[in-house]
Amino acid sequence: MSSCSVSSLLRLSFCLFILQVMNIGRCSAATRIYQFKVQTMRLTRLCQTKQIVTINGKFPGPAITAQEDDRIVVNVINMTPYNATIHWHGIKQKLSCWYDGPSYITQCPIQSGQSFTYNFTLAQQKGTFFWHAHFSWLRATVYGPLIVYPKANVPYPFKKPFKEQTILLGEYWLKNVVEMEQHVLESGGPPPPADAFTINGQPGPNYKCSSKDVYEMKMVPRKTYLLRLINAGINMESFFTIANHRLTIVEVDGEYTKPFATERVMLVPGQTMNVLLTADQPIGRYSIAMGPYESAKNVKFQHTSALANLQYFGALPNSVASPAKLPIFNDNIAVKTVMDGLRSLNTVDVPKDVDAHLFITIGINVNKCNSKDPNNKCQGPRQGRLAASMNNISFVEPKVSILEAYYKKLEGYFTLDFPTAPEKSYDFVNGAPNDIGNDTQAANGTRAMVFEYGSRIQIIFQNTGTLTTENHPIHLHGHSFYVIGYGTGNYDEQTARFNLEDPPYLNTIGVPVGGWAAIRFVADNPGLWLLHCHFDIHQTWGMSTMFIVKNGKTVLESLPDPPADLPKC
Repeated sequence: MSSCSVSSLLRLSFCLFILQVMNIGRCSAATRIYQFKVQTMRLTRLCQTKQIVTINGKFPGPAITAQEDDRIVVNVINMTPYNATIHWHGIKQKLSCWYDGPSYITQCPIQSGQSFTYNFTLAQQKGTFFWHAHFSWLRATVYGPLIVYPKANVPYPFKKPFKEQTILLGEYWLKNVVEMEQHVLESGGPPPPADAFTINGQPGPNYKCSSKDVYEMKMVPRKTYLLRLINAGINMESFFTIANHRLTIVEVDGEYTKPFATERVMLVPGQTMNVLLTADQPIGRYSIAMGPYESAKNVKFQHTSALANLQYFGALPNSVASPAKLPIFNDNIAVKTVMDGLRSLNTVDVPKDVDAHLFITIGINVNKCNSKDPNNKCQGPRQGRLAASMNNISFVEPKVSILEAYYKKLEGYFTLDFPTAPEKSYDFVNGAPNDIGNDTQAANGTRAMVFEYGSRIQIIFQNTGTLTTENHPIHLHGHSFYVIGYGTGNYDEQTARFNLEDPPYLNTIGVPVGGWAAIRFVADNPGLWLLHCHFDIHQTWGMSTMFIVKNGKTVLESLPDPPADLPKC
């Protein structure tokens, strides 16, 4: 072999060695590529056939599966007449804020006939998540699971289950949901309740024309299964139970918890929960039930529960299923019992010192209506218009990408004056004005709050009795947070008890009806992040704000440049 050949071989070997070194720690990471076609399809449910918006003609939508630290690339092509975006719920989007998905917050919508490629890494995340549309109320049918498995050879902190099953809880409307949202906004009144609840897209036999539209799960006797529960509903919190079986919670919002056994669980919209289910009953068929948790007063909602079937192998297919018993619709004790049982698996590093203290009231408002067409435009209580707010400021959705405006330093699209506390202090739960004559008006604005990189933040969410108290599912984009405390009534710093040892680490928290919840987190993800109620109607009415996390000192602590194919408004 010539000296030239030896030299070339050595250079090649050296290059291969350098590449191998660069990939240490990423040897198991993969790039998962998907194509999402936003398209309509005809679907028959509840005796009626209608057009719904789907991904790839599937309802519910296709599953994305990956491992921790994998890269996800999804090319979204919008083939419908509506705008569209996709949000990857629970994924922190570390250094990828541009791909978070909420319309007019981190991006302009993908318009009809256009496309956009989402590209992000599942950095140090594993568990059950999901994706959903984040424009109008399209997520009523545009949603699907995003399952992130541990790295190869990394076990679960519990015995490996025999099999697993994903269960998506949803709400179904016979009306066009985009037109329905527009009508609600124009009328100033409340939304209509869902026409049905669904389990994996099926309403079950309690609804008309639905005796065959039933999801069925089969189990091998004496085996343990992992159920990945996802509440993809848009305006309703939901109880879930299985007849004669106990559920052991082992994960919530993509974070392991201490095992907690219960007969039923409650999931708020946007929440995910992994439970272990053992087939330890006599061979037979058992009902799976999903029903409403409605904590607000004077609200119309769907009372009929969705049913599915759990069938043991060996059971007679036509045998009568044992009935499942759901709590009554306003069983606050059942909700609190589950929340009390949630603890992080291990001792966690909760910020002990706090740099920013926020006190945020959340509630419903009734604004005065000055329309010349009160019969059609003033359908809220006492001929007012319904709204929602944080710190009595109702969020006004912009018509540009706020992240893009922030990045380009464009002025006039939003302000940086979201208050750290409400302007007025009073008995928030019991003394709140609930009559339009007593001033239930909210201020309007597209307001944000700015934090330095690495800030340690504490937020007290306070439920208010304006119009009605209610359990509000508050979701923070870009971060998870420790739920260090919660309680009923008005928050009192002197009597509140915090868990700083093993609180659950969530991305969506149900703030108790007529009560409060306290969270802490570190703002270590540069960008602009939406904080909002995950009831779509409340977000539509304005129960949102934005957090801006400034760049840190290094490139790995700074917001990258926007992608070249970012949609235009």
